[in-house]
Amino acid sequence: MSAPTLLIIAHGSRDPRHAATVGALRARVRSLRPGLRVEAAFLEFNAPRVPQVLARLAAEDATEVIALPLLLTRAFHAKSDIPAVLREVAARHPRLSVRQAEVLGPSPLLVDALERRLHEAGLRPADRSSTGVVLASAGSTDPEAIAVIAEIAREWRHTGWCAVRPAFASASLPRTEDAVRALRAEGVRRVAVAPYVIAPGRLPDRIAHGAEAAGADLLARSWAPPRNWPASC
Repeated sequence: MSAPTLLIIAHGSRDPRHAATVGALRARVRSLRPGLRVEAAFLEFNAPRVPQVLARLAAEDATEVIALPLLLTRAFHAKSDIPAVLREVAARHPRLSVRQAEVLGPSPLLVDALERRLHEAGLRPADRSSTGVVLASAGSTDPEAIAVIAEIAREWRHTGWCAVRPAFASASLPRTEDAVRALRAEGVRRVAVAPYVIAPGRLPDRIAHGAEAAGADLLARSWAPPRNWPASC
């Protein structure tokens, strides 16, 4: 039996950096798993859309697809948008089996990535006990997603940081700048902002602007593809 096709499903954005990052991620997975067919698609804003890619796979006689949501929490897109699209495709292409995988987070691997970004930005291990971290995510109207971010912050706090506070770029409170100022008001000497995002775009930019406006000491960079990764989908 041939291996199933991996379909990476991203939300999409008007910011071209988003699609470039998804394309680079797809290329990276292909390089790590040369025997695996890897495709990428978007829910909105960018092409190709999910139904287009799945229709092409069905026309090429693919039989099994694993749809991986490129999402950090199980919120509306993972619970509603993606399942609805996949059900529509299943009705049109009954011979194509499509299974939806779980979202990427929460995961210790993602927290490790946040730690690396903070260290790359200049935070030394010796600074850990005097540094408060703002865990800044995109935000959601889904209570489950908000609770997940809050739980990650609580667990991360136990690894030696002075404090860890959740913050959100949209839909939820507090905003990044409010969380930075709250830590300052509590007497935290050094405040770092760790964007919990996958790709650059409007909301990560909002996190960066909030960190700057509130005078955070350090801002870890959002994930972006290295220059030697191909950016096309």
